[in-house]
Amino acid sequence: MATETTKTDVAIVGAGTAGAATALQCARRGLRVVCLDRRPAGQTGARWVNGVPAWVYDETGVPTSEPPELRGHAGALHLLAGWGPARVIVEGHDVLEVDMRALVDRLTALAREAGAEVRYEARALGLDGDVLRTTTGDIRADVIVDASGLGGAGLAPVPPVAPEDICAAAQGVFRVADRAAAQAWFRDHGARPGDAICFSGVAGGYSIVNLRLHGDEVSVLTGSLPALGYPSGAKLLADALARHRWIGPKLFGGASPIPLRRPCAHLVHGRVALVGDAAGQVFATHGSGVAAQLVAAATLAEVLAEGAGLQAYQHRWQRRWGGLFAASDLFRRFTTTLRPDEVARLFTSGVMSPEVARDGLSQRWPRPDAGKLRGVLRALARDPWTVAKMAPLIGRIAFATGAWRSFPAAPERVDAWERRMNRVLGVLAV
Repeated sequence: MATETTKTDVAIVGAGTAGAATALQCARRGLRVVCLDRRPAGQTGARWVNGVPAWVYDETGVPTSEPPELRGHAGALHLLAGWGPARVIVEGHDVLEVDMRALVDRLTALAREAGAEVRYEARALGLDGDVLRTTTGDIRADVIVDASGLGGAGLAPVPPVAPEDICAAAQGVFRVADRAAAQAWFRDHGARPGDAICFSGVAGGYSIVNLRLHGDEVSVLTGSLPALGYPSGAKLLADALARHRWIGPKLFGGASPIPLRRPCAHLVHGRVALVGDAAGQVFATHGSGVAAQLVAAATLAEVLAEGAGLQAYQHRWQRRWGGLFAASDLFRRFTTTLRPDEVARLFTSGVMSPEVARDGLSQRWPRPDAGKLRGVLRALARDPWTVAKMAPLIGRIAFATGAWRSFPAAPERVDAWERRMNRVLGVLAV
């Protein structure tokens, strides 16, 4: 027996952070929304703790995370080159440690309160004109949003990601088995209660092992590029657990591949809009996509509510945010080439200053500051090697900034613009 076709304004595939945020933003603007996910209720999206910059809540109108969703804030980040001792201490950053399970659940609940329909254990089977075929029946929608993550749902062409541009990340929250030993370890590494210690470049230039003590629990985050021959994030996590016997049983966590690339030039294909990982909306410097997903969801909903058309979403997001995320990927590619001693040299030279690290951590352009600029220039002047390493990167970032600010409004000009970016910045896909 044929099922009745559901008619809606927006159909969303994927109910993780990107999909749930899009459902909320569209529904609160009065649009009819159906959001579906192949996973059961309570299992969608990331299942670990992630850093979310506080500014994104105000930017998107999402209420700020509070305990127990909010697991920590205000502690300093000790960013070490390799296993140390060279370090940069980042004080006063605005990054919140957020339980992504709770954030996704809250976004979903808010979306439902605003009128969105959410379907679980439902799969998208394909697109036929304006009809999305799913395992729970057909959905006729004006706009289809692919928020399904890396690779997309097959509803629109998504550029593949080269294996060497995929970060294998793992994160877990564990019970502390020996609190005195845990406190002693953090103290021996110069950290105060609530501080995080991040060892960077321990398995290739783009890799971390990050630990933070939170009462009787400790969170451990790892990540690397295993396609380049390095241990995966899961292996780095296992090694950390073996080294630190004061870490007890796992409470929750998970692992996931994270695409590291500059944003896709085409965020829109016909009536399909890409949001999140499928769109390349990840801050590649440290592999975080949460802020990007929240911002993209709000931008898309704003455009749809205005009746401006899907191409306006592509144009608006690229001009405001594309340059920042493209620059983050250029810096990520730069760090991938560094040896451990070169990572340490950036730290000790003063180029990687606390202010620069803070802006990167918060996913923002460095704020204009004459004193900060003079400090960076002095650091460069003291070290010719750093000048030789950094000058090409700075030039490419400046080019990308201007290029994205002039992203073409006319869809027919995007392909030519993208070819130019590929020539200057490197080909996006393989």
